[in-house]
Amino acid sequence: MASPAAVRELQRDLENKANDLSKIQKDIAKNHQVRKKYTIQLGENELVLKELELLKEDANVYKLIGPVLVKQDLAEANANVRKRIEYISAELKRLDATVQDLEEKQNSKREAVLKVQQRMQALQAGKAKA
Repeated sequence: MASPAAVRELQRDLENKANDLSKIQKDIAKNHQVRKKYTIQLGENELVLKELELLKEDANVYKLIGPVLVKQDLAEANANVRKRIEYISAELKRLDATVQDLEEKQNSKREAVLKVQQRMQALQAGKAKA
């Protein structure tokens, strides 16, 4: 027969593992939100790069700094946008790796929760038979 202390211990263990799983799921959701933001920025910057490539060498390019438009060299604007695209792409790769790691942790926590649930069910089934 299962002791009440063993059942309580399993319940505490289950709560802890479920809380850990919930935290990981929140982190995954937060990472997906950040990834979505970076993906949008990447698309915008690629569009800006295409627009800059359409310009002639002597075209005027302006950059918005606060409330002021400041004239900028076309080559400098091109370089800045390329650097931004490079940075955003690197961040997206980093986020993908983080999400993959979190999903692996989530799967292992989910398995741990299932094992504890099965142990509790087995204990309760044994208790019911007695």
